[in-house]
Amino acid sequence: MRQDDDVKTADFTDVRATNLAVVLRHLRANGPSSRAAIAASTGLNKATVSSLTSDLIGQRLLRETGLTGNRIGRPATELALDGSAYAAIGLQVAADRLTALAVDFAGEQLLLWHRAVRADRAGTAITALAQRAASRVRQQGRHVLGLTVAVPGLVADGGTVRLSPPLGWADLDLRGLLSGSLRQSGLTVAVANHAVLAAVAEQRHGGHPGGANLTYVTGAAGVEAGLVVDGRPLAGAHGFTGQIGRFTLGPAGAPTLQDLAGVEPLVRRALPDFDPESLGDLSPAVEQVAVQARAGDAATLQALRDTGCHLGQGLALLANLVNPELIVLGDHYAALAEWLIPAAETELARHTLAPEAGGARLIASRLGLHAAALGGAVTHLDRVDTGDLSRLAHA
Repeated sequence: MRQDDDVKTADFTDVRATNLAVVLRHLRANGPSSRAAIAASTGLNKATVSSLTSDLIGQRLLRETGLTGNRIGRPATELALDGSAYAAIGLQVAADRLTALAVDFAGEQLLLWHRAVRADRAGTAITALAQRAASRVRQQGRHVLGLTVAVPGLVADGGTVRLSPPLGWADLDLRGLLSGSLRQSGLTVAVANHAVLAAVAEQRHGGHPGGANLTYVTGAAGVEAGLVVDGRPLAGAHGFTGQIGRFTLGPAGAPTLQDLAGVEPLVRRALPDFDPESLGDLSPAVEQVAVQARAGDAATLQALRDTGCHLGQGLALLANLVNPELIVLGDHYAALAEWLIPAAETELARHTLAPEAGGARLIASRLGLHAAALGGAVTHLDRVDTGDLSRLAHA
């Protein structure tokens, strides 16, 4: 074949991949649709849509669901994402527990497991849980597209955990460790920061249509932020974005945002008898703070107001830098959001240069404590949604 023929073939392949992505993303965003509706919405002609959908049905990414009568003329066959053949897994690592979550290609949850773990045994436990989750998915007849582990702290692009103070890890090649133990041809293994992955989950499953610019803030293991800018996670040069807990609110030597607005410091102020060494999971303590706040306990309400004020000041720095549409308070912050948000909104508006905080809205996440695991799984669906079906070659 001549060189210009190679170029034409490559161009055709790129165009087809782009069009496949258009169809997949339409169905993921809009749900079941007829071929005619896909053509009308995407601008692709009907013959092209027919060819593309036939290809996707053959790859077991789409399925025909039946006839729709909500149209003039003959009923049309609707198409939907097919969850029967492929799945993806997300693992979330905390100092005291692991979470495994799997979704099928249609985005339906297949499993959600929580396991208590000691920090010094986390590496072995992660491998065991990953193997078990992958085995369960395969037993259901699905091929595992990929697995991503969500970790607090600094995670380099290659999957090495450079530094994770909550876990006591430094320079741990977690991706290499998992890749060596999960022996499936074509399985993609990745490691990423938990706040970034939670932001991805929030964008895809948080119920925020058009949420192309959002910030997810977590306080579960230090204060970190996951940034989605123009629809894409913001990773930075080496993957080290979002460490807002290191912000110093005041002159040199002043307390950091983590000291003033972290969940554990808040619990210490609201519950003077709280001993973090005796309780690895903060959830019971956070629930107790909420109980006291609902009962009108003055000291608890003051601790929440103070935390909200400091959190709002830190979020204003982000609002001035990246101008998000949404700032989402996740994990334990979400459980206390009704008391944190009023003070945080006031400080956010006060310290943001643009009027009305640049249009940013401060809301609570509804995804619970496993948002990062969900985001880890969703990233593998997103890669198929680019139209690159070569990922399915090993299925």
